[in-house]
Amino acid sequence: MSKIFNVIAAVVILFTAAACTSASVAEQQETTAIRLPVGYIPNVQFAPLYVAIEKGFYSDEGLDVEMDYNMETDSVALLGAGELQFAIVSGEQVLLGRSQDLPVVYVMAWYKDYPIGVASLADAGIKSPQDLRGKRIGIPGLYGASYIGFKALLNAGGLDEQDVFLDTIGFTQVESLASGIEDAVVVYISNEPIKLSTEGYEVDILASADYISLVANGLVTSEAVIEKRPDTVRAMVQGTLKGIQYTIDHPDEAFIISEKYVENLAALSPAEKEVQRQVLDASIVLWQTGQLGYSQPDAWSNMHDLLLQMDLLTAPVDLDGAFSNDFLP
Repeated sequence: MSKIFNVIAAVVILFTAAACTSASVAEQQETTAIRLPVGYIPNVQFAPLYVAIEKGFYSDEGLDVEMDYNMETDSVALLGAGELQFAIVSGEQVLLGRSQDLPVVYVMAWYKDYPIGVASLADAGIKSPQDLRGKRIGIPGLYGASYIGFKALLNAGGLDEQDVFLDTIGFTQVESLASGIEDAVVVYISNEPIKLSTEGYEVDILASADYISLVANGLVTSEAVIEKRPDTVRAMVQGTLKGIQYTIDHPDEAFIISEKYVENLAALSPAEKEVQRQVLDASIVLWQTGQLGYSQPDAWSNMHDLLLQMDLLTAPVDLDGAFSNDFLP
């Protein structure tokens, strides 16, 4: 009897082990690998993504997310070609892509406000967009979010590019303004103005969001992914929003988590760390909104009209397919 019991017990153990192994394999098979281009170098501004990875918000949704910092990647084209599933992309790139028949869709807002502005030293007297007339202004390049935000400010002041002296300076805004090479520089309002202030400069900021609502960076996917893998889209949105909310609620912990992902952040001096912490705090202000991730239809209309005015769009684009709030909680 004892031998029979032992045999039965052994069989039960084998079946249990096999079931556990099968479940483990199934879980591994259900995990979806995601490469996420963000269009910039590792930075504390991406703290919510680091938090979502580190706290398991993505893995809880069945995702294995890997950050991609390749600034040369044309994420919209790769999304449209099916070579990427997701990317962090600015709103104007979605409309420009769709105008070229790239089936990309914006499914979650990253910033509630367009993060671009113009910074100047206080003694320059640039207090309104009209004051930009005749000024020498440095800009990273005549492309992307910086250019769009700058054009929005010119429009707000009733100005054209011919009314200012525009220099392409790359990402040397702080040095160019502090040295007096430029009267003003186009910046991300959560970054360069903080660095200038901590170096002792009194700075005035013209934020494009104070004059017009535009679509800022957000999570973008393709129509094919939405059609074939809607659960993956929802999981990516949910995991990212959890990361944003956790960062808002626990900024100190989010900053510590970022030290693991941002090279040399942990090794900075206390003063340098304080600058980066202020960058995080300013970014949190840009994320906070009534409903995290929500796309404002009027912001899309404004962006559409601005791109037409700039001749970046040669014909109207159907906005209905350009963005979706359907995957928000």
